[in-house]
Amino acid sequence: MKLLYKALSLLFSVLGGLLAGVVFKQAWKLAAGQDDAPDADDANYSWRQVLVAAALQGAIFALVKAATQRTGAQAVRKVTGRWPGDN
Repeated sequence: MKLLYKALSLLFSVLGGLLAGVVFKQAWKLAAGQDDAPDADDANYSWRQVLVAAALQGAIFALVKAATQRTGAQAVRKVTGRWPGDN
């Protein structure tokens, strides 16, 4: 069962990463009115713009990662009656 959980966890992590990318892109459009966030090595953007974009992206990715991991763990408990990682 642990192997199945790890495989599904990996799959959901990848899907979560894709979802987080889409959410970030939309959030950046709303926040900055631009289609793309600034790259750290783009001289046309200030430190502040680059760091705000990075912070927003990191927060969104962390949120989606936690949500997907928690959802997967709850699904495992619902199916097996045990929380993943409990002995």
